[in-house]
Amino acid sequence: DRVLTRRGMPGAEWFPGGGVNYAEQVFRQSTPDHPAVIATAEDAEPIEISWEALRGQVGAFAATLRRLGVGPGDRVGGYLPNVPEAVVAFLGAASVGAVWSACAPDFGTRAVLDRFAQIEPTVLVAVDGYRFNGREFDRRDVVASLREALPSVRTTISVPRLFPDELPDGALAWADAVADLQEPAFEATAFDHPLWIVYSSGTTGLPKGIVHGHGGVVLEQRKAAELHMDVGVGDRFFWYASTAWIMWNIATSTLLSGCTLVVHDGAPAYPAPDAQFALAARTGMTYLGTSAGYLSACEKAGLRPRDRHDLSALRGIGSTGSPLPTAAFRWVYDAVADDVLLGSLSGGTDVATGFIGASPLLPVTAGELQRPMLGVAAAAWSPDGEPVTGELGELVITEPMPSMPLRFWNDPDGARYRAAYFEPWPGVWRHGDWMEITERGTCVITGRSDSTLNRGGVRMGTADIYAAVESVPEVRDCVVLGVEQPDGGYWMPLFVQLAPDAELTDELVARLRAVIREQASPRHVPDEILAVPAVPHTRTGKRLEVPLKRLFQGVDPAKAVNVGTVDDPAAVEHYVALARERASS
Repeated sequence: DRVLTRRGMPGAEWFPGGGVNYAEQVFRQSTPDHPAVIATAEDAEPIEISWEALRGQVGAFAATLRRLGVGPGDRVGGYLPNVPEAVVAFLGAASVGAVWSACAPDFGTRAVLDRFAQIEPTVLVAVDGYRFNGREFDRRDVVASLREALPSVRTTISVPRLFPDELPDGALAWADAVADLQEPAFEATAFDHPLWIVYSSGTTGLPKGIVHGHGGVVLEQRKAAELHMDVGVGDRFFWYASTAWIMWNIATSTLLSGCTLVVHDGAPAYPAPDAQFALAARTGMTYLGTSAGYLSACEKAGLRPRDRHDLSALRGIGSTGSPLPTAAFRWVYDAVADDVLLGSLSGGTDVATGFIGASPLLPVTAGELQRPMLGVAAAAWSPDGEPVTGELGELVITEPMPSMPLRFWNDPDGARYRAAYFEPWPGVWRHGDWMEITERGTCVITGRSDSTLNRGGVRMGTADIYAAVESVPEVRDCVVLGVEQPDGGYWMPLFVQLAPDAELTDELVARLRAVIREQASPRHVPDEILAVPAVPHTRTGKRLEVPLKRLFQGVDPAKAVNVGTVDDPAAVEHYVALARERASS
């Protein structure tokens, strides 16, 4: 009968004495009328897994964990692609009260150890390889290195993808781990019992392990799925994500609402750029979630999925990772479907849910997010800590949410947790995004506040520049930086990755400056425009704005960028060289 006994942040206390087990809540939605999971891959036709089959496998895996001595609070690490085995392993771990944590198999040894060495998993569930963009990637050596470097791992459970006839020495075969199908026995976990550990982007230093609890995740995920994305029993839900991105956790959590979960092991645009829409047609998908970058790439390529695929079942499209440009909004309603709920979402790994999102009851406005989500006290604050409307402010959350982190891993006094979110305003969550709340109550996210451009005291988000530059067909990708100089000056370069047949001629530079001036403002025009071989991102698709900025401020590259979390580490070297060249000139 008590909901929130302590309101202060951090440390809000929800449902003290209450108990809830995430996996048990999932199986309360079991139905024989719809599959639980539809598994898809680059090299295979969709396979449907019934709720009964999922329940039996989860029960078997949970029993295996208990037999191995795994209990409440122990960690289970997954080195897995987005396959059904990942769902089974996660739900099995949750069933016994163990704490799940995952890395995608494209992570190298160092990147995995940066995470798993912190949390010391007892069991490692690891794949032998994976397929991506039509190629096979052997991960046997990586798994062997992980087993050697993680003394906490007592048992490795091997999931075969490329080498079904091989089993690493001393490992337990996945087939044996799930052979004894049975009803799951659910541990009675407290509302705030740890469910999983996810990680900050880790663009500087070691990634921070963020701990979320069973109860808070259950509440937030059901709210987001049923009241904002408008999905439930009978819907087929998909979000393109690797197991290392919080969107995998969020997609998997639609099982709590009775959705059929579509998982996909493969690249986002293989074998063709419209691959995700082809997947939607093949599986009867009702909700397709993806990245803003993917939708923008489809728009720029002039694709028209509605002309090639039967998307009649599709009711909703979700976008996140970065602000969705206005042109991409319009493209969806023109080239995909004119009657879907298109939701651009803003939230974070930090809270395993959204702050600002979709509403099936309100109109969709191109370039804007519809509303703060239910139960989210979101506001835009000025530097003085005053709410503002119609202008950019810091996105803050002034009241606690159930899925806020319980803590950071290995942060016993909470100092790192407080420093990450509760400065400069104690008791108020500062998320690190610039947001404008319009007079109509809609929201516009313009980029990270710590990478915000500030020319002559005027603050500008980077999204306006990206939207303008990406309308130029010769540009494949770009990143803009605002670099404060030691002498008090300010340098704002724009780095552009060009299409293979394009050159950065004087004419193209002039055209880029003109389009930025026209679509954004003269103040948004960069000081220099430089061609680069590639634009590096985090593994979740975010541009490395802050780490690259730090390079040009003279920070040691090893401290400025954690290359283990970068999608293309080699691309960073070009910026390191440019920064050194600029420093010596």
